[in-house]
Amino acid sequence: MRKSFTYIILIVGAISFIYPFFWMIMASMSPEKELANLIFLPESLTLGNYAKMFDKIPIGRSLINSVFVASIVTLGVILFSAMVGYALAKMKFKGRDLIFYIIIFTMTLPFQITLIPNYITIVKLGWVDQYTALIIPFLINNFAILLFRQSFMSVPQALIDAGRIDGCGELRIIFQVLFPLIIPTIVTVGIITFMSTWNEVLWPLIVIREEQLMTMPQLVTLFSVGGRAENQLGVKLASAVLLALPIMIAFIFFQKYFIQSMASSGIKE
Repeated sequence: MRKSFTYIILIVGAISFIYPFFWMIMASMSPEKELANLIFLPESLTLGNYAKMFDKIPIGRSLINSVFVASIVTLGVILFSAMVGYALAKMKFKGRDLIFYIIIFTMTLPFQITLIPNYITIVKLGWVDQYTALIIPFLINNFAILLFRQSFMSVPQALIDAGRIDGCGELRIIFQVLFPLIIPTIVTVGIITFMSTWNEVLWPLIVIREEQLMTMPQLVTLFSVGGRAENQLGVKLASAVLLALPIMIAFIFFQKYFIQSMASSGIKE
């Protein structure tokens, strides 16, 4: 009875999370006049909402922009955060602990606090309406630094010393000797960074104004609230489905690795 009750609770919880996404997909393929009465399945399916959306906005171009920006940011975060985490974990220098505590402190600050200073910097550098405005400010991530530092601290110092004896430089030790040992951390950082970069809306709305450079979340947001959807709920839902689809597909294929990496990359002292 206890096991059955547990499964019932889990099933109810799963349905409560899945149903809004299922309804969104079904509603995006429903005629506009049926949306008010849609409960579970539409009486007829249509792709008209998607056709209208493709006619109104360059969704394909924004998809390419989002994939490009999210991929570059993810690669940069893995590389640079790993180097910083290694320095904080295995290299001894004056002020190392102070720098680490400052990084921990910045994790408590909301992004909105640094929004204006970051924007002023982007304007002074002339990066408005450029990919650099979407990429450069996010190449270092304090949470990724913390994860890499904790992972490197669990690696035996003898392994690093052996690499140095063999003539390896610090970068070679990081990327050739230690990286194969911390695959779960790399996967965790990669997935979290890609998803957060993909879903970012506020910063692109501030620094990007040219439609051809807009990311998919930014374009969909402007499309939904800017009047170009002409108050057609089905068209808005179609754009929301396309926005969520890449993340949903990625999670379906990589959920096994994501769960394993999150379970095995806990913060260790």
